[in-house]
Formats: sequence, structure tokens, C-alpha cells
Amino acid sequence: MLKKECIAMLLAGGQGSRLNSLTKNIAKPAVSFGGKYRIIDFGLSNCINSGIDTVGVLTQYRPLVLNHYIGTGQAWDLDVSTGGIHILPPYATEEGGSWYEGTADAIYRNIDFIDSYNPAHVLILSGDHLYKMNYKLMLAEHKAKNADLTVSVIEVPWEEASRFGIMSTDADGYITRFAEKPKNPESNLASMGIYIFSWPILKAALIADHEDASSDKDFGKNIIPRLLGEGKRLCSYRFDSYWKDVGTVESYYEAQMELLQEKPPFDIFDEDWHIFSNSNLYPPHLIGATGSVKGSSLICNGSIVNGTVENSIIGSGAVIEEGAVIKDSILLPDSYVGKNCVLKRAIVNEFTRVKADCVVDSEEITLISSNSEYAEKGVH
Repeated sequence: MLKKECIAMLLAGGQGSRLNSLTKNIAKPAVSFGGKYRIIDFGLSNCINSGIDTVGVLTQYRPLVLNHYIGTGQAWDLDVSTGGIHILPPYATEEGGSWYEGTADAIYRNIDFIDSYNPAHVLILSGDHLYKMNYKLMLAEHKAKNADLTVSVIEVPWEEASRFGIMSTDADGYITRFAEKPKNPESNLASMGIYIFSWPILKAALIADHEDASSDKDFGKNIIPRLLGEGKRLCSYRFDSYWKDVGTVESYYEAQMELLQEKPPFDIFDEDWHIFSNSNLYPPHLIGATGSVKGSSLICNGSIVNGTVENSIIGSGAVIEEGAVIKDSILLPDSYVGKNCVLKRAIVNEFTRVKADCVVDSEEITLISSNSEYAEKGVH
């Protein structure tokens, strides 16, 4: 039997309904970000940069694009024979078939997969957050404190604390209280949804939780309070760098516009921490004879610019026709903007074709998808 010190289980089945039409046909972790990436790239890149070479990806909602994108895991150097990447969808059992009932249930149903690697520790991740973290450092602290569970935490603004799992800690960082999305939080120390468990402790907790008919099968609502109530050693791991959940169209737009700053808070060009992607099959980008780029913009591989681009992100394979003006906007991969369009503060979804002569100029962010009034109908 293989023996791994730590494997990762990445929860990638989120619907992301607040992103509206961006997630109509794909799961949130598969949504494009920064022109050539998908959101799941950041969690997978963190794993390989941290030396974790065994990753289970738990899919559920609209998994086709995500499954195809991950492929063999080669883009992230996760195609090794002694571990690598594994797609883990819900499956039928003698009790019948159903979707994962919650985050804890998703891990419970894959106990056999985890056991096959006989790990000492299991890292639980969300597939839809933006951050760069060295999990080796978190694991080292987990082991040094002889913890049963270590939760990565970050201080959030007090007015946002009720959106998170909130904990109180003692002077040594041990968790003394935990509340999932409390109405009146007593702390602003929030769970990032990143956990390292000692596997025997987690396995026992998952089995007990599965047998509890009243449980929501959720880490924040059930597993963490259960372990805390049993007197297990729960520790916090403070993270003081960039971390964001792009859960709304507004936060999704703002996080990408930050990439264009002179000193972006989230640096995708960091040579010491590469972000890997499976979107390198395009030719170089082309700025045509009638095209121009003003200010700071990301122009990704395979895109063709025959219009004017200013302070925008042009995704891989996107096409901008002559006379079009793209300002403060994001074109997702393989989108198309017709002649003489003016787009300001717009997001054009993947494979969407914007009709010629359209004008979108609003203080609000305009999301343009194939069913939009600005899109060509019947064209994909």
C-alpha cells in the first residue's frame, strides 16, 4: 500500500449562482480568470508548489468543462503514477445515487480513495478561491502543535464577519470557540475553508457525522463543532496575504481589474510561485494594423486585436474587430466583439459574439452572454 504524508481533497462542485450567466453551464472553479486561467488553477498550483502530488478533485455541478480542462493533470505536473490528480464525482451506492449532501459528505463518500493512499494528514481545499499559499508551512505548524485539525484563518472586516465561520483563539493559537456565520460575531478571525486534518481523527468524525440524521454534513456547521466539543486539539494558522472568494460579478470584476495595477495585490507574474494553466494551445496574440493597446492591459495568447483596448483583459482566443473600443472591460476566452462596438465596464462571457455597433457604457458592470440583447443569436 502507498503511504503518503499528506494528500489534498479539493472541493470543486460549486454552482456559484451569484455569478449569474458565468456559471450557467460550468462550475464556479472552471470560470475563466485573468485571461488565460481558470479559478481552479490557483488551488492546483498551490498544491504542486507546496510539494503535494496527490489531489482528489470532487466535482458535482456541470462538470464537463472542468473535467476536460483538468485532463490528466499534466499542466500542473500532476500526472504522476504514484499519486497525481483524480476526478471524484458522486456515484451510486447500495443506498442509491445522489449528489454530495455537503462538504463533509463529499469527503465521507471518498474515504476509500483516501485510505488507498494511507495518508497521515488530509488537506481540504475549496476550488474557487484566489490566493497563493505554501501548504508545507501550514502542515509543519500542524505537526509541531500535534494538532488534530488546523484551520487556516484570516482577519476580515467586522462588517463581513457574519458571512464566515468565525473563531476565537487563545494566546497560542488554539481554537476555543467556533461559530458558522454568526449573526453577532465575537471575533473577525474567519475560516478560509482550508483545513489540515490528521486522517484517523477526520475519518472517525466523518463516520459519526454520516450516522447523525440531523447533521447538515458540513465542515463548518458540524465537523468542526463536533471535534471542538470532543476536546480535540484544534489550531488556527494565520494567513496574512491576499485571499479572495470571487462570489459575485462585482468581486469577480474587481479582482481582475486589480491585476492591471502597477503593484497588484495578487501577483500572477511571481517567478517564485508559478500559476500553472492548461490553456497554452493557442498561437501568439496579434495586434493588427488597425489595433492598438493603451495603458495597462493583459492581452492573452491567441487573441486578435484590430480595435482599441484600454485598461482591459483580453482572454485567450478572443477577437476584437476594427473600430471597436474595449475599455475597463474583460473579454473571456474565445469571445468576439464586432466592428465599431464600444464596451466600457463590461464582461463578455466565453464563446459570446457581441454584435457590431453595440454601445455599452454604464457605471454598473454589464455582463454579456449569449442570451444578452447585445449578442448575436444562434451563433456559438
